[in-house]
Amino acid sequence: MWWPGVVALALVSLAVASHTPDEWKSRSIYQLLTDRFATADGSTPGCSLSGYCGGKWSGITKHLDYIKGMGFDAIWISPVVKNTEGGYHGYWMQDMYAVNPYFGDEKELKDLIKACHDQDVWVMVDVVANHVGQVGYDYSSINPFNSSVYYHDCNGCPSNCEIKDYTDEPQTEHCRTAGLPDLNQSDTFVSSQLNSWISELMTTYDFDGVRIDTVPEVSKDFWPLFQNAIGAYAVGEVYDSRVSFVSGYQGCLDGVLSYPMFFTLRNVFQYTGSSMYDIQSQFEAYQSSFKDLDLLGNFIDNHDQNRFLNGQSDTWLYKNAIVYTLMAQGIPIIYYGTEQGFNGGQDPANREPLWPTCFNNQTDLYSYIRNVVNFRKQVKAWAYPQEQSYADDNFYAFTRGYTFVALTNGGSHQDYLNHTITHHPYRDGTKLCNIFWPQDCVVVTNGEFDVTLLRGEAKIFTPK
Repeated sequence: MWWPGVVALALVSLAVASHTPDEWKSRSIYQLLTDRFATADGSTPGCSLSGYCGGKWSGITKHLDYIKGMGFDAIWISPVVKNTEGGYHGYWMQDMYAVNPYFGDEKELKDLIKACHDQDVWVMVDVVANHVGQVGYDYSSINPFNSSVYYHDCNGCPSNCEIKDYTDEPQTEHCRTAGLPDLNQSDTFVSSQLNSWISELMTTYDFDGVRIDTVPEVSKDFWPLFQNAIGAYAVGEVYDSRVSFVSGYQGCLDGVLSYPMFFTLRNVFQYTGSSMYDIQSQFEAYQSSFKDLDLLGNFIDNHDQNRFLNGQSDTWLYKNAIVYTLMAQGIPIIYYGTEQGFNGGQDPANREPLWPTCFNNQTDLYSYIRNVVNFRKQVKAWAYPQEQSYADDNFYAFTRGYTFVALTNGGSHQDYLNHTITHHPYRDGTKLCNIFWPQDCVVVTNGEFDVTLLRGEAKIFTPK
């Protein structure tokens, strides 16, 4: 257990930055659930997905090569603090100043972070500042918030004190999420404890960045000081499809998870009922709304959503969505199990243990992801804006510098698509070749070139 020091709010800004937002732009993140990634001894226990399964920090340490093998240079791990009973996911804080014993001890957590840093892998820790674990209205077991004075009351809340309308800002900030006691950050003690805790967590364990849970459930006034106390890149969860709403939180935090585009990508690629024009129009909305697109967290799967393959078995549609996630402006995040073709449904079915796969690094999706992640690093895609080249109902193309990305939502049953590209950065005579099949090349002639997509494939062209 580590104990809170006496940290005045005025000194919170002195927290040492681990890695700046600009530095994070070059990283590719592998999100994992600590309890579901790897056991300490290599065992492969069965378990109920509603409780602890046995994953440990030391298990992650032993399988960093599996993550590095896909090219990832950052991991996002579950919250590390001690939880109330059953909190295998980490979001039910009981003791803010103790680590979760189910995951290991302090030394094992530090060993994991050191092993990551030795291999140039950065560690993003998940944190919660909105609520604590499931204790009803008896707060005596919560450290340090052991009294009702530290929580919002239920005045004006719907039945059971739970949020019913997340578009109602006062209700969202004051009432309970899923019945979890809602901290009152306007209380001086609560605010000071949260800010000193996150500052000490970062310095004690040398974390490189932070993912923040349930951001809109807390008043915006709280987040700038919390961000300052982190002293490193932070990306917040603003679970909403409205660009105008989500973008408002990038003024409080470095970045936010790209939920509006997530919903668009799911509609376009998973359900295939939407036009690919929707990606173009959504990206244009992003350009006019967000402060910095390169600091958004791109994703197509996570622990709160049914997995893509649960609602769509066509792997080519999935690959197109993965390519957009990895190559579009923003910091790409791939959820563990994507590389194994996991297809779990609603939480907790989407939180499967990884160990039954024996960490197979020969799957088609593992190789596919590795190819794109490594190419993103090779061309430093993050250094260039996303320029839209072409869009219609079934085809979308964009460039990042001299990289050309072509996508379709036609799926594997689509015979072929052919389009002539005239909006691009290339000179006549430039030869462009597909990174997935280097023999597939086109030459720019008279200011244009043709792109053909067969049976739903995605292509990434680079000059040769």
